[in-house]
Amino acid sequence: MLLKIFQQNKPPLSETLIHIKKDLKKKNGTLNFKTELSPEEKSLIQKINDRTRLLNKNNITRTKAYLDFYNRFPEIHWAFLGHMVSRNGGWNMTDLKGSFLKRLLSRKEADSFFSFLERGNWLIFQDAYPQFLIYEESLKRGRNLFHLLPHLNISSFMETIWNHFLYNHDPYILTMALVVNEQSYLEERVLKHPAYKKNVFETLEFMLQDFLSMNHILFPFMENGKLKLVGQTLHHFESLHERILLGKRLYAVLFSHKERHIFVKNWANEHPHTGSRKDYWPHIFNDINEGAPGTLLKPSIKSCQHAPGASKFYSPRLEFAWKNRVHPPAEPGDWFKDWKVIQYLVETNEKFDGEIENDYCKTLERLELAAITKKAIFLRD
Repeated sequence: MLLKIFQQNKPPLSETLIHIKKDLKKKNGTLNFKTELSPEEKSLIQKINDRTRLLNKNNITRTKAYLDFYNRFPEIHWAFLGHMVSRNGGWNMTDLKGSFLKRLLSRKEADSFFSFLERGNWLIFQDAYPQFLIYEESLKRGRNLFHLLPHLNISSFMETIWNHFLYNHDPYILTMALVVNEQSYLEERVLKHPAYKKNVFETLEFMLQDFLSMNHILFPFMENGKLKLVGQTLHHFESLHERILLGKRLYAVLFSHKERHIFVKNWANEHPHTGSRKDYWPHIFNDINEGAPGTLLKPSIKSCQHAPGASKFYSPRLEFAWKNRVHPPAEPGDWFKDWKVIQYLVETNEKFDGEIENDYCKTLERLELAAITKKAIFLRD
């Protein structure tokens, strides 16, 4: 199904992608394990697993780990893209306990949504971060260590990509390959998982995800003393193709405007991720609940400005919203089966201004109105 999208108007492959294509054609969809690892290699794999496990406690630790790595290795663009998207994942998690969704979802529904978001966030980190550590060790030791990726259950697709990255240093190809890899990795383990299909995707609330604001990916930054938001909106979350294209658009928003990229990076480094939307909009959100019982009976926000005297919306810190979860091991298996996914790695040079603030403001207004309406109906009953 996914490969049919490339049957028409296929963009030409660069010389680098032609070489990658030849290597990918040799893959057969199984992990290629080296028969015997040296004691040094076994020790390194254990070290990487331990480090990844330590930083994979929750959305806060993962998000910080991505940014810390990017600051050390700015050539790995996905680390910053992953950091910013992971921030949004954390905001979506705490929204479930915030002013609006806590009134619109049952406790069971909120827990199902959190489990879905948390599992995806956890899975991506335990797949992506070991790749980063192998890259770091390869540079440190002056030799290619990517033959160890299968022993970390990393797709054979990424082994090929990293081998070429060490030679050609193309950040776009590596970033898009990681986007394809992570979204494909999630496809069977989360998107098609029976538990999530029943408890999340088939619920009315998920069908109304546009309404519930979980489809907005926001990138805050300061410019001329004013905080601004750019980003993209995802429709059809269940489509692997659409999620990959979203990754391409988000990359363009973050990296195609050099000055804006610096602004977003500076904001990220100056504002540690807490999971609360207060991190970027303290005039709208607070991590302390200002609303007294019985409040929220009339709209208080218009064009992202509060009415005089109105309480700020509650957006808790993640540590106070959700306890850390213990995850079962990731399901084994290599998603890579067909080299034609390489078409996603072709650079299109599209520009996206990332305008999203107006849409997000309207979403907040709709959410507040929905919460008020539900409360009013409840009070009448």
